[in-house]
Amino acid sequence: MIPPLYAILSPDIFPGSLDDWARRLAAAGVQLIQFRDKHSSSVQLLAASRRLASLAAELQFRLIINDRADIAFLSGASGVHVGQDDLPIEAARKICGPGALIGISTHNLGQLRAAAATSADYIAVGPIFPTSTKQNPDPVVGLDFIREARSLTTKPLVAIGGITAERAAEVYAAGADSVAVASDLATAPDLPFRISAFLRAAAP
Repeated sequence: MIPPLYAILSPDIFPGSLDDWARRLAAAGVQLIQFRDKHSSSVQLLAASRRLASLAAELQFRLIINDRADIAFLSGASGVHVGQDDLPIEAARKICGPGALIGISTHNLGQLRAAAATSADYIAVGPIFPTSTKQNPDPVVGLDFIREARSLTTKPLVAIGGITAERAAEVYAAGADSVAVASDLATAPDLPFRISAFLRAAAP
């Protein structure tokens, strides 16, 4: 089961200590955090992932590592999230183990159908709205893509891309099980209130 709020923790977006941010997110009710760092060396990435995995065990949230199945396994994280240019799902699962939580990003229906035929635990779809958190983002797919994706798979869908608390309700209503959020959390003047807004939007 994927919780309704999927926080993406990245040094490009969250200023200061990521460990402190992880503590704040968990204290405010976040149960799943993806660690995304596109710039650090493998040594730095492993060290940071191990620290976050230790916090995850302490604070009872699940930690997902972006892109790197090897780092996910070595750090003791709950799983890995792969993109279209990363290791295939089944290869990632061989590295991380059968109990790992593994997700994959998709940006069109062909990719979604292919992902649905794998052992992926969830499928990310997007970008739903324009986003500034990625360099060279894929074309915006909109809410209709969530509706189409929902008709094609029973796997949990994680919507990503430009989602704010104000727009979350329409994303859930379109068929998303969860929303992946970075900037809207990093810039929130009141983080617990912002997180509660997402969780309220997810409630039926």
